[in-house]
Amino acid sequence: MKSKNLRKIGVLTGGGDCPGLNAVIRAVTKTALYQYGLRVWGIEDGYEGLLDKRGHELTAEDVSGILTHGGTILGTSNTANPFYVPVIRGRKISYEDHSEKACRHFLEWELDGLIVIGGEGTLAIAQRLYEKGIPVVGIPKTIDNDLSETDYTFGFKTAVSIATDALDRLHTTGASHHRVMILEVMGRNAGWIALYAGTAGGADIILIPEIPFRLETVYNEVKHRAQSGKRFSLIIVAEGACEKGKSVVIRKKDKKNPYPVKLGGVANNLADKIEQATGIESRAAILGHIQRGGSPIPYDRNVGTLFGYYAVELMVEGKWGHMVSLDGQRIRSVSIKDAVRTIKKVPLNHPLIKAAQAVGTSFGV
Repeated sequence: MKSKNLRKIGVLTGGGDCPGLNAVIRAVTKTALYQYGLRVWGIEDGYEGLLDKRGHELTAEDVSGILTHGGTILGTSNTANPFYVPVIRGRKISYEDHSEKACRHFLEWELDGLIVIGGEGTLAIAQRLYEKGIPVVGIPKTIDNDLSETDYTFGFKTAVSIATDALDRLHTTGASHHRVMILEVMGRNAGWIALYAGTAGGADIILIPEIPFRLETVYNEVKHRAQSGKRFSLIIVAEGACEKGKSVVIRKKDKKNPYPVKLGGVANNLADKIEQATGIESRAAILGHIQRGGSPIPYDRNVGTLFGYYAVELMVEGKWGHMVSLDGQRIRSVSIKDAVRTIKKVPLNHPLIKAAQAVGTSFGV
Protein backbone atom coordinates (compact mmCIF):
# COMPACT_ATOMS: atom_id res chain seq x y z
CA MET A 1 0.00 0.00 0.00
CA LYS A 2 1.20 3.47 -0.88
CA SER A 3 1.49 5.99 1.92
CA LYS A 4 -1.38 8.48 1.81
CA ASN A 5 1.04 11.40 1.84
CA LEU A 6 3.30 10.24 -0.98
CA ARG A 7 2.66 11.05 -4.61
CA LYS A 8 5.94 12.35 -5.99
CA ILE A 9 9.49 11.94 -4.66
CA GLY A 10 12.79 13.54 -5.62
CA VAL A 11 16.24 11.98 -5.85
CA LEU A 12 19.68 13.57 -6.18
CA THR A 13 23.30 12.43 -6.19
CA GLY A 14 25.82 14.69 -4.47
CA GLY A 15 29.57 14.75 -3.91
CA GLY A 16 32.10 12.85 -5.98
CA ASP A 17 30.97 10.27 -8.52
CA CYS A 18 31.06 6.67 -7.39
CA PRO A 19 30.53 3.23 -8.94
CA GLY A 20 26.99 2.05 -8.19
CA LEU A 21 25.17 5.39 -8.28
CA ASN A 22 23.14 4.39 -11.30
CA ALA A 23 22.23 1.08 -9.68
CA VAL A 24 20.72 3.09 -6.80
CA ILE A 25 18.89 5.53 -9.08
CA ARG A 26 17.45 2.56 -11.00
CA ALA A 27 16.30 0.81 -7.82
CA VAL A 28 14.74 3.97 -6.37
CA THR A 29 12.88 4.74 -9.58
CA LYS A 30 11.60 1.26 -10.35
CA THR A 31 10.61 0.52 -6.75
CA ALA A 32 8.69 3.80 -6.53
CA LEU A 33 6.98 3.23 -9.89
CA TYR A 34 6.27 -0.49 -9.74
CA GLN A 35 5.60 -1.05 -6.04
CA TYR A 36 3.87 2.18 -5.05
CA GLY A 37 2.79 4.03 -8.20
CA LEU A 38 4.82 7.10 -7.24
CA ARG A 39 6.24 9.69 -9.59
CA VAL A 40 10.00 10.21 -9.42
CA TRP A 41 11.74 13.52 -10.04
CA GLY A 42 15.46 13.44 -10.81
CA ILE A 43 17.29 16.55 -9.58
CA GLU A 44 20.24 17.36 -11.80
CA ASP A 45 23.81 17.90 -10.59
CA GLY A 46 23.15 17.40 -6.90
CA TYR A 47 22.39 20.43 -4.74
CA GLU A 48 23.29 22.64 -7.69
CA GLY A 49 20.09 21.48 -9.41
CA LEU A 50 18.08 22.06 -6.26
CA LEU A 51 19.38 25.63 -6.12
CA ASP A 52 18.97 26.32 -9.84
CA LYS A 53 15.65 24.42 -10.12
CA ARG A 54 16.90 21.93 -12.68
CA GLY A 55 15.31 18.50 -12.81
CA HIS A 56 13.16 16.14 -14.85
CA GLU A 57 10.77 13.24 -14.49
CA LEU A 58 12.34 9.79 -14.32
CA THR A 59 10.55 6.94 -16.09
CA ALA A 60 11.25 3.22 -16.20
CA GLU A 61 12.72 3.74 -19.66
CA ASP A 62 15.11 6.40 -18.33
CA VAL A 63 16.68 3.96 -15.88
CA SER A 64 16.56 0.85 -18.03
CA GLY A 65 20.01 -0.52 -18.81
CA ILE A 66 21.95 1.74 -16.45
CA LEU A 67 22.70 -0.87 -13.77
CA THR A 68 26.18 -1.59 -15.13
CA HIS A 69 27.11 2.01 -15.96
CA GLY A 70 29.57 4.07 -13.92
CA GLY A 71 28.93 7.66 -12.90
CA THR A 72 25.43 9.07 -12.44
CA ILE A 73 22.83 9.84 -15.09
CA LEU A 74 21.64 12.74 -12.92
CA GLY A 75 25.03 14.42 -12.73
CA THR A 76 26.60 15.57 -9.48
CA SER A 77 28.49 18.39 -7.80
CA ASN A 78 30.97 18.26 -4.94
CA THR A 79 30.96 22.03 -4.42
CA ALA A 80 27.29 23.04 -4.31
CA ASN A 81 25.96 23.70 -0.80
CA PRO A 82 22.65 25.54 -0.30
CA PHE A 83 23.91 26.83 3.05
CA TYR A 84 27.21 28.15 1.65
CA VAL A 85 26.79 29.69 -1.80
CA PRO A 86 29.67 31.80 -3.18
CA VAL A 87 28.56 35.25 -4.34
CA ILE A 88 30.97 37.48 -6.25
CA ARG A 89 30.64 41.23 -5.72
CA GLY A 90 33.34 43.15 -7.49
CA ARG A 91 36.61 41.52 -6.55
CA LYS A 92 35.31 39.97 -3.36
CA ILE A 93 33.72 36.59 -2.77
CA SER A 94 31.24 36.23 0.07
CA TYR A 95 29.18 33.21 1.09
CA GLU A 96 25.44 33.27 1.66
CA ASP A 97 22.76 30.93 2.95
CA HIS A 98 20.39 30.13 0.04
CA SER A 99 18.73 27.16 1.71
CA GLU A 100 15.33 28.88 1.66
CA LYS A 101 15.58 29.00 -2.11
CA ALA A 102 16.32 25.26 -2.21
CA CYS A 103 13.34 24.57 0.05
CA ARG A 104 11.12 26.73 -2.16
CA HIS A 105 12.08 24.77 -5.25
CA PHE A 106 11.33 21.52 -3.43
CA LEU A 107 7.81 22.80 -2.74
CA GLU A 108 7.34 24.23 -6.25
CA TRP A 109 8.14 20.81 -7.70
CA GLU A 110 5.39 19.45 -5.40
CA LEU A 111 7.69 16.82 -3.95
CA ASP A 112 6.61 14.82 -0.92
CA GLY A 113 10.06 13.54 -0.02
CA LEU A 114 13.70 13.68 -1.09
CA ILE A 115 16.21 10.83 -1.37
CA VAL A 116 19.77 12.13 -1.06
CA ILE A 117 22.58 9.82 -2.21
CA GLY A 118 25.96 10.92 -0.92
CA GLY A 119 28.79 10.76 1.54
CA GLU A 120 29.42 12.57 4.80
CA GLY A 121 29.39 16.09 3.33
CA THR A 122 26.30 15.57 1.17
CA LEU A 123 24.36 13.89 3.97
CA ALA A 124 25.37 16.57 6.50
CA ILE A 125 23.67 19.08 4.19
CA ALA A 126 20.68 16.72 3.91
CA GLN A 127 20.41 16.70 7.71
CA ARG A 128 20.29 20.51 7.77
CA LEU A 129 17.59 20.52 5.10
CA TYR A 130 15.64 18.00 7.17
CA GLU A 131 15.91 20.32 10.17
CA LYS A 132 14.41 23.06 7.96
CA GLY A 133 11.40 20.87 7.22
CA ILE A 134 12.36 18.94 4.07
CA PRO A 135 11.43 15.24 4.47
CA VAL A 136 14.70 13.48 3.65
CA VAL A 137 15.96 9.89 3.44
CA GLY A 138 19.69 9.27 2.93
CA ILE A 139 21.68 6.61 1.08
CA PRO A 140 25.38 6.24 2.02
CA LYS A 141 27.79 6.63 -0.92
CA THR A 142 31.55 7.05 -0.85
CA ILE A 143 34.51 5.08 -2.13
CA ASP A 144 36.30 6.15 1.07
CA ASN A 145 34.00 4.02 3.29
CA ASP A 146 34.37 6.67 6.01
CA LEU A 147 30.68 7.18 6.78
CA SER A 148 29.67 6.10 10.28
CA GLU A 149 26.78 3.82 11.22
CA THR A 150 27.17 1.52 8.20
CA ASP A 151 29.61 -1.35 7.67
CA TYR A 152 30.15 -0.45 4.04
CA THR A 153 29.14 2.26 1.61
CA PHE A 154 28.49 1.26 -1.99
CA GLY A 155 31.36 2.08 -4.33
CA PHE A 156 34.02 1.19 -1.78
CA LYS A 157 34.58 -2.38 -2.89
CA THR A 158 34.76 -1.40 -6.56
CA ALA A 159 37.43 1.16 -5.65
CA VAL A 160 39.31 -1.54 -3.72
CA SER A 161 39.09 -3.86 -6.73
CA ILE A 162 40.52 -1.15 -9.03
CA ALA A 163 43.33 -0.33 -6.57
CA THR A 164 44.16 -4.01 -6.16
CA ASP A 165 44.40 -4.43 -9.93
CA ALA A 166 46.74 -1.44 -10.04
CA LEU A 167 48.94 -3.03 -7.36
CA ASP A 168 49.05 -6.28 -9.33
CA ARG A 169 50.29 -4.38 -12.37
CA LEU A 170 52.86 -2.41 -10.38
CA HIS A 171 54.04 -5.67 -8.85
CA THR A 172 55.18 -7.07 -12.21
CA THR A 173 56.86 -3.90 -13.43
CA GLY A 174 58.54 -3.39 -10.05
CA ALA A 175 59.87 -6.96 -10.07
CA SER A 176 61.13 -6.58 -13.64
CA HIS A 177 63.07 -3.37 -12.97
CA HIS A 178 63.98 -4.10 -9.31
CA ARG A 179 62.32 -0.90 -8.14
CA VAL A 180 60.32 0.33 -5.20
CA MET A 181 56.80 0.94 -6.55
CA ILE A 182 54.48 3.21 -4.54
CA LEU A 183 50.76 3.45 -5.24
CA GLU A 184 48.83 6.41 -3.80
CA VAL A 185 45.10 5.88 -3.32
CA MET A 186 42.20 8.06 -2.17
CA GLY A 187 40.45 8.01 1.18
CA ARG A 188 41.07 11.49 2.60
CA ASN A 189 41.62 10.94 6.33
CA ALA A 190 40.66 7.27 6.40
CA GLY A 191 42.75 4.32 5.26
CA TRP A 192 40.07 1.81 4.24
CA ILE A 193 40.99 1.62 0.54
CA ALA A 194 44.73 1.36 1.24
CA LEU A 195 44.23 -1.33 3.89
CA TYR A 196 41.87 -3.54 1.89
CA ALA A 197 43.66 -3.15 -1.46
CA GLY A 198 47.10 -3.40 0.14
CA THR A 199 46.26 -6.66 1.86
CA ALA A 200 44.58 -8.10 -1.24
CA GLY A 201 47.45 -7.01 -3.49
CA GLY A 202 50.22 -8.29 -1.24
CA ALA A 203 51.78 -4.90 -0.56
CA ASP A 204 54.97 -5.12 1.48
CA ILE A 205 54.21 -1.83 3.22
CA ILE A 206 50.78 -0.28 3.87
CA LEU A 207 50.65 3.32 5.07
CA ILE A 208 47.34 4.70 6.37
CA PRO A 209 46.32 7.92 8.19
CA GLU A 210 45.37 6.04 11.34
CA ILE A 211 48.96 4.81 11.84
CA PRO A 212 51.54 7.61 11.39
CA PHE A 213 54.65 6.04 9.88
CA ARG A 214 58.37 6.45 10.55
CA LEU A 215 60.53 7.02 7.49
CA GLU A 216 63.39 5.10 9.07
CA THR A 217 61.13 2.04 9.43
CA VAL A 218 60.12 2.29 5.78
CA TYR A 219 63.78 2.61 4.71
CA ASN A 220 64.79 -0.37 6.83
CA GLU A 221 62.02 -2.55 5.44
CA VAL A 222 63.02 -1.74 1.86
CA LYS A 223 66.71 -2.38 2.59
CA HIS A 224 65.95 -5.61 4.48
CA ARG A 225 64.01 -6.94 1.51
CA ALA A 226 66.86 -6.06 -0.85
CA GLN A 227 69.42 -7.73 1.43
CA SER A 228 67.20 -10.83 1.56
CA GLY A 229 67.28 -11.17 -2.22
CA LYS A 230 63.91 -9.51 -2.84
CA ARG A 231 64.97 -6.90 -5.34
CA PHE A 232 61.76 -4.85 -5.33
CA SER A 233 59.20 -3.56 -2.84
CA LEU A 234 55.52 -2.72 -3.24
CA ILE A 235 54.05 0.09 -1.14
CA ILE A 236 50.49 1.41 -0.99
CA VAL A 237 49.86 4.74 0.72
CA ALA A 238 46.59 6.52 1.47
CA GLU A 239 46.57 10.17 0.42
CA GLY A 240 46.03 11.22 4.05
CA ALA A 241 48.87 9.14 5.50
CA CYS A 242 51.69 11.12 7.08
CA GLU A 243 55.01 10.75 8.80
CA LYS A 244 54.87 10.64 12.59
CA GLY A 245 54.99 14.18 13.96
CA LYS A 246 54.49 15.74 10.52
CA SER A 247 51.50 17.15 8.62
CA VAL A 248 49.72 15.60 5.66
CA VAL A 249 50.88 16.48 2.15
CA ILE A 250 48.53 19.04 0.61
CA ARG A 251 48.13 19.32 -3.15
CA LYS A 252 46.07 22.54 -3.15
CA LYS A 253 43.37 24.46 -1.30
CA ASP A 254 39.96 25.34 -2.74
CA LYS A 255 37.81 27.61 -0.56
CA LYS A 256 34.71 26.94 -2.69
CA ASN A 257 34.79 23.23 -1.90
CA PRO A 258 33.19 21.65 1.21
CA TYR A 259 36.57 19.92 1.62
CA PRO A 260 38.87 22.89 0.91
CA VAL A 261 42.10 21.03 1.62
CA LYS A 262 42.95 18.74 -1.30
CA LEU A 263 45.34 15.97 -0.34
CA GLY A 264 47.80 14.34 -2.70
CA GLY A 265 51.46 13.94 -3.44
CA VAL A 266 52.60 11.82 -0.51
CA ALA A 267 53.67 9.01 -2.87
CA ASN A 268 55.97 11.30 -4.86
CA ASN A 269 57.55 12.59 -1.65
CA LEU A 270 58.09 9.05 -0.43
CA ALA A 271 59.63 7.91 -3.71
CA ASP A 272 62.20 10.72 -3.63
CA LYS A 273 63.11 10.10 0.01
CA ILE A 274 63.32 6.30 -0.30
CA GLU A 275 65.55 6.47 -3.37
CA GLN A 276 67.85 9.00 -1.70
CA ALA A 277 68.07 7.00 1.56
CA THR A 278 68.40 3.50 0.10
CA GLY A 279 69.88 4.00 -3.35
CA ILE A 280 67.10 1.84 -4.81
CA GLU A 281 65.25 3.29 -7.77
CA SER A 282 61.75 4.27 -6.68
CA ARG A 283 58.64 5.24 -8.64
CA ALA A 284 55.26 6.65 -7.60
CA ALA A 285 51.87 6.13 -9.24
CA ILE A 286 48.85 8.20 -8.19
CA LEU A 287 45.67 6.30 -9.01
CA GLY A 288 43.43 9.35 -8.60
CA HIS A 289 40.00 9.42 -10.20
CA ILE A 290 40.47 6.05 -11.89
CA GLN A 291 39.24 4.66 -8.55
CA ARG A 292 35.89 6.36 -9.09
CA GLY A 293 35.24 5.49 -12.70
CA GLY A 294 33.91 2.60 -14.70
CA SER A 295 31.42 -0.17 -14.09
CA PRO A 296 30.69 -1.23 -10.49
CA ILE A 297 31.53 -4.77 -9.44
CA PRO A 298 28.57 -7.11 -8.76
CA TYR A 299 28.76 -6.48 -5.00
CA ASP A 300 28.17 -2.75 -5.41
CA ARG A 301 25.42 -3.31 -7.96
CA ASN A 302 23.63 -5.53 -5.45
CA VAL A 303 24.19 -3.23 -2.47
CA GLY A 304 23.10 -0.25 -4.56
CA THR A 305 19.92 -2.07 -5.54
CA LEU A 306 19.21 -3.00 -1.92
CA PHE A 307 19.87 0.55 -0.71
CA GLY A 308 17.66 2.11 -3.38
CA TYR A 309 14.79 -0.26 -2.69
CA TYR A 310 15.03 0.15 1.06
CA ALA A 311 15.20 3.96 0.85
CA VAL A 312 11.80 4.00 -0.84
CA GLU A 313 10.48 1.66 1.87
CA LEU A 314 11.70 4.10 4.53
CA MET A 315 9.84 6.91 2.74
CA VAL A 316 6.64 4.90 2.67
CA GLU A 317 7.05 4.20 6.38
CA GLY A 318 7.60 7.92 7.03
CA LYS A 319 11.05 7.40 8.54
CA TRP A 320 12.34 10.83 7.60
CA GLY A 321 15.79 11.96 8.68
CA HIS A 322 17.03 8.37 8.42
CA MET A 323 19.72 6.75 6.28
CA VAL A 324 19.91 3.24 4.87
CA SER A 325 22.64 1.23 6.60
CA LEU A 326 24.37 -2.10 6.09
CA ASP A 327 24.79 -4.03 9.34
CA GLY A 328 26.45 -7.35 8.56
CA GLN A 329 24.02 -9.01 6.14
CA ARG A 330 21.09 -6.91 7.35
CA ILE A 331 19.77 -3.68 5.87
CA ARG A 332 18.47 -1.29 8.52
CA SER A 333 18.01 2.44 9.07
CA VAL A 334 19.91 4.86 11.26
CA SER A 335 19.53 8.59 11.82
CA ILE A 336 21.45 10.75 9.36
CA LYS A 337 22.51 12.89 12.29
CA ASP A 338 24.31 9.94 13.88
CA ALA A 339 25.87 8.87 10.58
CA VAL A 340 27.55 12.24 9.93
CA ARG A 341 28.60 12.98 13.51
CA THR A 342 32.11 11.54 13.08
CA ILE A 343 34.30 10.12 10.33
CA LYS A 344 34.66 6.34 10.47
CA LYS A 345 38.36 5.56 10.59
CA VAL A 346 40.13 2.20 10.54
CA PRO A 347 40.33 0.94 14.14
CA LEU A 348 43.84 0.00 15.22
CA ASN A 349 42.62 -3.46 16.27
CA HIS A 350 41.02 -4.16 12.90
CA PRO A 351 41.37 -7.89 12.06
CA LEU A 352 42.83 -7.11 8.64
CA ILE A 353 45.66 -5.10 10.20
CA LYS A 354 46.48 -8.01 12.49
CA ALA A 355 46.32 -10.50 9.61
CA ALA A 356 48.53 -8.33 7.40
CA GLN A 357 51.11 -7.97 10.16
CA ALA A 358 51.04 -11.72 10.76
CA VAL A 359 52.10 -12.38 7.16
CA GLY A 360 54.93 -9.86 7.33
CA THR A 361 53.34 -6.65 6.06
CA SER A 362 54.79 -3.48 7.56
CA PHE A 363 52.72 -0.45 8.53
CA GLY A 364 55.79 1.74 8.91
CA VAL A 365 55.89 1.78 12.71
